[in-house]
Amino acid sequence: MSEKIKVGISVGDLNGIGMEVIIKSLMDSRVLDYFTPIVYGNTKNASFHRKANNINDFSFNVINEVEQANPKRPNMINVWQEDVKITLGEDNEIGGKYAFLSLEKAVEDLNAGKIDALVTAPINKHNIQQEGFNFPGHTEYLQSKVNADDVLMFMISDDLRIGVVTGHVPLKDVANHITEESILKKLRLMNDSLKKDFWIQKPKIAVMGLNPHAGDNGVIGTEDDDIIRPAILKAKAEGILALGPYPADGFFAGDAFKKFDAVLAMYHDQGLIPFKHIASRKGVNYTAGLPIVRTSPDHGTGYDIAGKNIASHESFLEAIFAAVHIVKNRKEQVELSANPLAFRKLSRDRD
Repeated sequence: MSEKIKVGISVGDLNGIGMEVIIKSLMDSRVLDYFTPIVYGNTKNASFHRKANNINDFSFNVINEVEQANPKRPNMINVWQEDVKITLGEDNEIGGKYAFLSLEKAVEDLNAGKIDALVTAPINKHNIQQEGFNFPGHTEYLQSKVNADDVLMFMISDDLRIGVVTGHVPLKDVANHITEESILKKLRLMNDSLKKDFWIQKPKIAVMGLNPHAGDNGVIGTEDDDIIRPAILKAKAEGILALGPYPADGFFAGDAFKKFDAVLAMYHDQGLIPFKHIASRKGVNYTAGLPIVRTSPDHGTGYDIAGKNIASHESFLEAIFAAVHIVKNRKEQVELSANPLAFRKLSRDRD
């Protein structure tokens, strides 16, 4: 693959830390050896953030289309031309309006094959609600744009990979969404992603229980025995190596998670709280199950620290490199599919 991978970047909420972590991620020119960045935003707004955070010696190469991108520079497409009033740290309609304009244009180019992957800076799930975006978050929006039957919120890091059965669902409604079929769908997506995107040929997946102590033999809820265990048995019958259900507290308190390639949690906080603690600001949110590649950092808009030059860009940079890695893995599989012997050899080497 001689041509560098083109990574599109949406700017997120302009009143948050999105532009700060984007600029910090691209300041070291050495990262440009691995990908060509195309940021969807506005250079005036980028300059505002650069000055607010006292960042010098950085600029974007301004382009109108992806085809004009300079592979040796950070590139920016001016998605809008009008002046925008940025009020750092404020939750308002302006932040949501332009976050969506950036995302919409980036996804348009992604679907057209002009960029190879998308990395999304954080949005505010409340103020972005508008005509064209009536979704709980990026994941559901992207699912609708590519007409995917189902997707998996897959949090990934060097030490841990966690997916969730229920994503942005109120806690009081979680149990109603826990069914054998919903668990099976996520296990299939996770198993497929581990093989296709991470080159793990025989994934071993831990499944968390829903109730404290995984129900304690029905004393503390019956979902673990009546729904989760049967789903695991059906997954095994399909050739998916899934084990559990495990009580989440003990599982993450020790080193049990290190024995598995991935973990399927039942709900958002059950998975994301231990993940963010273990990943320690280097976690990445990957949307598995899509024909396109999308990642994001594992943090939010950071209104409270916007413009103070203290936001860490570690997670955002990890998200970029995760996207690059997954794109390369997928491309290699396509290239090797024409040579089954080479494919099997490489698969064994990576197993």
